[in-house]
Amino acid sequence: MGKLKLSDRQLYALIEAVKLGEEIKPSQQAKRKAFSKYKIEGWENSKLTGIFYSIQRRLGLIDEIIEELVGVLPLILDPWLRAALRVAVEIAVFRDPNKKTIQHLKGLAKFLSKKTHPYVGYYYYELLLRVINYIPKLDSEEKRLKWDYLFPEWFIARMKNLLGDEAEELLKSLNETLPTSIRVNRLKASVKEVKDYLLSKGPRFERSERVETIIRILDPFNPEWLFNKGWAIPQEEASAVASLVLDPKPGETVVDLAAAPGGKTAHMAELMNNKGKIYAFDVDSERIKRMKEVLKRAGVEIVEIIKADGRKAPKILGEGIADRVLLDAPCTSDGTIAKNPELRWRLREKNISKVVELQKELIKSAWRLLKPGGRLLYSTCSMLPEENEEVVRWFLGKHKDAKIIPLKGPYDPGFLEGTMRAWPHRHRTIGFFYALIEKKK
Repeated sequence: MGKLKLSDRQLYALIEAVKLGEEIKPSQQAKRKAFSKYKIEGWENSKLTGIFYSIQRRLGLIDEIIEELVGVLPLILDPWLRAALRVAVEIAVFRDPNKKTIQHLKGLAKFLSKKTHPYVGYYYYELLLRVINYIPKLDSEEKRLKWDYLFPEWFIARMKNLLGDEAEELLKSLNETLPTSIRVNRLKASVKEVKDYLLSKGPRFERSERVETIIRILDPFNPEWLFNKGWAIPQEEASAVASLVLDPKPGETVVDLAAAPGGKTAHMAELMNNKGKIYAFDVDSERIKRMKEVLKRAGVEIVEIIKADGRKAPKILGEGIADRVLLDAPCTSDGTIAKNPELRWRLREKNISKVVELQKELIKSAWRLLKPGGRLLYSTCSMLPEENEEVVRWFLGKHKDAKIIPLKGPYDPGFLEGTMRAWPHRHRTIGFFYALIEKKK
């Protein structure tokens, strides 16, 4: 590999993309907008896209370096200065730029003076020398792992606590991109029809060994046509397993307490052959809009969407009305980092307790909705025991009429007997937790 070469124009495009990435979500939209402004196309696009995503993955680490050099939190800096420093740290500290690229980095002082204020340009120029000469102090195992795998130190410590030496394998797998995963919607198509379509289009794909309707597409390919026809829905294997574990039957009454964007809701309707009733609760208008589209395309007819907090469900529907309740609880979502790389730096240890409070309130609501003999699935896409086994343990301690129905697969046992966990490094899917609880008659 030769040294990294970047022109002024390419640097401007990266800075604008990083700045826009703070305002526009998902970040790939910001990147597209900035790159088209600077006419970044073809091979140039793929080279700069790699650098842009690398900045997103390393963001927390890059910001720590900036804080060390500037002495204040990057968030209080001028937004243009912050974006330029993030790009400069990525290139000067983590890559091997050639002399010309270093000159172009220095030239950014002028670009910044024009964009915001002359002082910002001078200040950037002074800081840049410190960036170029920066050498990190990796004086602990957690720090080394943080540099190697790009996670907050507290998260690394937690995973080491759970998995010992295996933690490094987990961190590594969270940095690998998962293939596009789709679930065949049997209300509209068979697995064979979807396979035939993919064979005609040419990408390599494989069927999941654990869920017969899940197909992983191994090459770059946009399955938009399948989604538009309602033949398939984007869904990870571990997420599809949730509906299979709850196993709703045709004719039953089911409540989905945090339903949008609707992948599991649609799956349950399919398992019920579109017979019975599903009440789908969610509070987020944008996500509900997406859910309506997903359900319509999938040909689902038995869902009633209710825009309300799941904690209010017993008041709205009445108590003891449901045969099954799915509570795929809001969580820190750390199990999905392979799909959402920038999420890793938004994980805050101090936020866990707030999330757990909400989970406990929702599971209380779920229980009130359930008929005697009915079943509740409590699931999350988190790997932290506080959001999983500990919530279930707390709940079982409060409810003598609750018993765990032991899960024997397709994944590994959880840290509480009868529960189950999907691990990214062991099962090639997102991190997931499952506990199936029955209300005694």
